[in-house]
Amino acid sequence: DEVTNDFGKVSIKNKSDKPVFGGIYWQYFEDLNQVKSAENGLLKIARTFYIESTEGKLQEISNETELKLGQKVIIRLEITAEKDMEFIHIKDSRAATFEPVDVLSGYQYKNNLRYYQSTRDAATNFFIDYLNKGSYVIDYEVRLNNEGTFTGGISTIQSMYAPEHTAHTSGI
Repeated sequence: DEVTNDFGKVSIKNKSDKPVFGGIYWQYFEDLNQVKSAENGLLKIARTFYIESTEGKLQEISNETELKLGQKVIIRLEITAEKDMEFIHIKDSRAATFEPVDVLSGYQYKNNLRYYQSTRDAATNFFIDYLNKGSYVIDYEVRLNNEGTFTGGISTIQSMYAPEHTAHTSGI
């Protein structure tokens, strides 16, 4: 209630005859399950969760899917770049019930994408030096270590040197 639309009105005056570049970011806190996905152009990201069926096929997890302790879950990040870009960071925040299978950091080359994967306590980070225009998929595995209802974090993709190029998934 304390934040109003008037907070979004900003006035800038350039007192010189030279062009000026800058950015304004509005940062605030929200419950993760209330966060809606956001895409603003050059980068897009989507996240889905899968389990392996007895036939070895991936089955998408829904609210009705019953998971068991120790079960392996595949997290799939689908990213799209509208143009060639460099130095991209992806941060995939995990729900508290998931523990990563691969905990060692290192370079990966999968699905025509080379990246450095770094697993941390609450998220897995991916650092991409060169991201050619196109669509890519990053899969990684986690295991279920607690039962209950959990809020999953969001996945964010952002250019490290042009942070205005960013996108994120919704919270679930």
